[in-house]
Amino acid sequence: MLCTRRLLQLGLLVTLLGGCTTPPSGTGQTSATGQPPTTSTTSNANASNASTGARPAGSASGVTNTPAGTSGRFDPVSRPQTESARRATMQRFGVELAAQRQLTGSKVLQLLNEARYNPTVARIVAPVAPGQTRAPRSWATYRGRVVEPIRIAQGQAFMQQYAAELDRASARYGVPQNIIAAIIGVETLYGKSQGTFRVLDSLATLGFDYPDAARPDRAEMFRGQLADLIELDLAGRVDARTLKGSFAGAVGIPQFMPGSIKRFAVSARGAQEINLSSNMADAIASVANFLVEHGWQRGLPIFVPVRLPASADKLVDGGLKPTLDWPQLQAAGAKLAPGARDAPWMRAALGIIDLPEETAGTVELRTATQNFFTITLYNRSYFYAASVADLATALAGN
Repeated sequence: MLCTRRLLQLGLLVTLLGGCTTPPSGTGQTSATGQPPTTSTTSNANASNASTGARPAGSASGVTNTPAGTSGRFDPVSRPQTESARRATMQRFGVELAAQRQLTGSKVLQLLNEARYNPTVARIVAPVAPGQTRAPRSWATYRGRVVEPIRIAQGQAFMQQYAAELDRASARYGVPQNIIAAIIGVETLYGKSQGTFRVLDSLATLGFDYPDAARPDRAEMFRGQLADLIELDLAGRVDARTLKGSFAGAVGIPQFMPGSIKRFAVSARGAQEINLSSNMADAIASVANFLVEHGWQRGLPIFVPVRLPASADKLVDGGLKPTLDWPQLQAAGAKLAPGARDAPWMRAALGIIDLPEETAGTVELRTATQNFFTITLYNRSYFYAASVADLATALAGN
């Protein structure tokens, strides 16, 4: 807890910085929630449900270490706020953040004062306007834009180029090389497209001017990520003034959110400095570590060879955890696919996932293990996790 003198000093900093304003600016790439990725960066700020929504890596786990003061009183009254109102709100946030995490108040407030509202970011994540309908969900279209010849060919070349790094990470963490490669391939086209938005601006925009008043939880999550970014900057781990990433604030080759950089990024060689932007070995190891920390089980497949009954759609709960087991599925009418034999997955938790084709009124159902649901914690989307699994299969030549 800060002493009275410390709080007075922070209050004085708020007063001194209160008159500094800058017109909003910023442009960048766009994407659409629940739709096929049009760029290689698929981390998405506008998650709605497990089968179509998406969420940046590191936010899905629900661990955002949100600072004190991210209650409703920080939610903007309008979207967007006036510049003066935004600055006042951000400075109150900064004072409480510095107090809670024992950071230097002047440096926290200086960083917040340099954050700019980005209207492009707000427009990307804005909900569908009244009277407009969202595009129908299409698993075939989504998959087709991920599991396609160029991404497969580049992925196989990537696996050859970084075979030693992938082998070390796979041996250490138990995550197959093609799964690591597939995630990096989906996220940034193997590091080639890491995003052009200044992360400080993106997170401030989404934290203090989130364009959907019905989702205060999303604004709160992005404020927590902004707090993590500031903490990383003050610790010398990133430069928040220059760091670029996706419109949602995801960074580097694996598109980690600041909270994931803080908690799950690792150095492949045990060095103190971790570089996710240009050190492929660190990026590869960090992806594997993230998956293991979120429940990846060594040796377990992602999908299992099961013939499901006609009524299997009733077994889909849309969640991010497997809640069934093989005896339950058998009781519901499931059978092993031809040629399948007794295997360890039969003693593991399972779940039925749906991949809809809404225009046709059809749905593909698959039987998934914990490892599928672990991938959904990288990005909360059945489409995303299934496309990663299918791309990994293609990269392996299967």
